Amino acid sequence: MNLILWGEGSSAAIPFGTLVAILGLWFCISVPLTFIGAYFGFKKNAIEHPVRTNQIPRQIPEQSFYTKPLPGIIMGGILPFGCIFIQLFFILNSIWSHQMYYMFGFLFLVFIILVITCSEATILLCYFHLCAEDYHWQWRSFLTSGFTAVYFLIYAVHYFFSKLQIIGTASTILYFGYTMIMVLIFFLFTGTIGFFACFWFVTKIYSVVKVD
Repeated sequence: MNLILWGEGSSAAIPFGTLVAILGLWFCISVPLTFIGAYFGFKKNAIEHPVRTNQIPRQIPEQSFYTKPLPGIIMGGILPFGCIFIQLFFILNSIWSHQMYYMFGFLFLVFIILVITCSEATILLCYFHLCAEDYHWQWRSFLTSGFTAVYFLIYAVHYFFSKLQIIGTASTILYFGYTMIMVLIFFLFTGTIGFFACFWFVTKIYSVVKVD
């Protein structure tokens, strides 16, 4: 995208020296910290499960429609997106339509509601899956809340065609390029919330199970 800005002669293009400096910061700061964190992480004790698991996986019975992976993942992202889509409209206006955004206190409240909604929706669907004897909850919990980013992408496409008057290939590529970066970050963020919420939930409920 920066090459496109260079080709268009835009003042928003980042100079080559700045890109080299950012790359140097990544090699000199981020990479060493990653190895240091990995070193201390491997020295920690492994997470102990509250109950023993059988080495032979049990057969999963036939699932109903709403406990199958794809319908559950699609349904799980609706509620979190419903909490943010109004604020998302104002944020996109401030980025692409040069409007001022000043509701940061309300944005923080929406952020808290988003975290709670992602956690509750994912835990609820995880509980349904466990009741249906489907123990594959790890990646499903990540994708269930992470699917909110797909609705984010659909809304961004709708916003592009309904609210913006962007013409030209370069501007279109820049819009969707930056949008995809935001969608990817949002996907990782919401998916991580859903996974850790379900991990806490599963650990709690199985820690009170009495196994003879």
